[in-house]
Amino acid sequence: MIDIKKTLEKLNISKENMGTSTGNNFFGSGPQIESYSPVDGELIGSISSTTKNDYDKVILTAQEAFKFWRSCPAPKRGEIVRKYGEKLRQNKSFLGELVSYEMGKSLQEGLGEVQEMIDICDFAVGLSRQLNGLTMHSERPKHRMYEQYHPLGIVGIISAFNFPVAVWNWNTALAWVCGDVCVWKPSEKTPLCGIACQNLWADVAKENDLPEGISCLVTGNYEVGEYLTTDERIPLISATGSTRMGRIVGSTVAKRFGKSLLELGGNNAIIVTPNADLKITVIGSLFGAVGTCGQRCTTTRRLIIHESIYEDVKNKLSSAYKQLKIGNPLDESNHVGPLIDIDAVNAYLNAIERAKKEGGKIVVEGGVIEGEGYESGCYIKPVIIEAENSYNIVQEETFAPILYLIKYNNIEEAIYMQNNVKQGLSSAIMTSNLKEAERFLAADGSDCGIANVNIGTSGAEIGGAFGGEKETGGGRESGSDAWKIYMRRQTNTINYSSDLPLAQGIKFDL
Repeated sequence: MIDIKKTLEKLNISKENMGTSTGNNFFGSGPQIESYSPVDGELIGSISSTTKNDYDKVILTAQEAFKFWRSCPAPKRGEIVRKYGEKLRQNKSFLGELVSYEMGKSLQEGLGEVQEMIDICDFAVGLSRQLNGLTMHSERPKHRMYEQYHPLGIVGIISAFNFPVAVWNWNTALAWVCGDVCVWKPSEKTPLCGIACQNLWADVAKENDLPEGISCLVTGNYEVGEYLTTDERIPLISATGSTRMGRIVGSTVAKRFGKSLLELGGNNAIIVTPNADLKITVIGSLFGAVGTCGQRCTTTRRLIIHESIYEDVKNKLSSAYKQLKIGNPLDESNHVGPLIDIDAVNAYLNAIERAKKEGGKIVVEGGVIEGEGYESGCYIKPVIIEAENSYNIVQEETFAPILYLIKYNNIEEAIYMQNNVKQGLSSAIMTSNLKEAERFLAADGSDCGIANVNIGTSGAEIGGAFGGEKETGGGRESGSDAWKIYMRRQTNTINYSSDLPLAQGIKFDL
């Protein structure tokens, strides 16, 4: 078990640096935000929230920093990101422990989240030498055309509690090498993780004589988020959260002609065909459904199973659920930790009751766990429910470990059901049949941003672009060419002749 006081000390988190500050670009003089751990219900710490006056100071600081940062060569910016990645390596265990304790995910997942940060830093370092445009042949003689990319300016980042550090760094690592500066509002449910990341950045900035403002932190509730979304000085808002939140952010930013990168809800399914390897299926479905206690946007929420193997899969999965160990996530022998708070517990209980009322049949019972070690009231049992894809509750995303089992007759029906929800983030098919796999990946197959074969729906490698369609928001983060959203595209034409040919052969006699 960890010593949380020692962890906070190693991450330079104390009462003295959780209020108004300038040295680490954290400004807060407003009401206190208290962070309680869902692990044991204990108060971890209280921090000052950001007022409007504090916020304006942050933006002015960021604007000044951008003037410096955009002029640094991209490989030099990449070198700074590399050093931040090294700082994360040195503090991986401490930051991973804080993530686990403040958010409630298992220690292995907390450490894995920090590793994602390290990986995206490595990716961004290489990217810093590959921010390439295109060269095109002009139709006019002695003219050259090309396109290039320039940094946008300030990138506003609004992140969710379930990945309190990694998703922020998915954005910052790319934005930094692109020449942008960042202002981050972490979830008010996990503010100390934000301060920890900011403290590590402050060390790197100080060691490399960088100005304040390349990375800034603001804290508070939705009102602080509104400061960001309504601010015309911020050309891009990257927001991770619910579809409801995304609608508000997207429309608000669009009204001022800003850009949005939205990563919203998921209602992810795995199709299990008669040709599936059932060992892989059970492992993938189990981890996908209960990992992070069902609080991932890529959590497996629906298992669409061919009727010929339905009972076999249900029985094997039910047996696997009986082996789950639920408890303190800092104990590595446990598989499932708590939900984030009591509100999440109530949403979980409500979803189960709604499923029953619509005709759902409970396969593996749920409920809140009480007794010694479960005093926070946030520990619950993962649930399996037989259902129909058309149920209203099945159409919604419940941020909890509730898995719905659904029968299908043929592959076309399965793909239809997989697609017949409003969200479109992650999807998978379990099959050893090449035709089924290719059918699933075809243009009229899965409509999700992520489509996997013989792996589950959760988890993502940073080399590929991450994001989804429909009510998932359409944003893309992390790998591939996701970097382009953090930059503005410019087309350039150079005339190196002594003439100026005009369009449509127009001439002026001068």
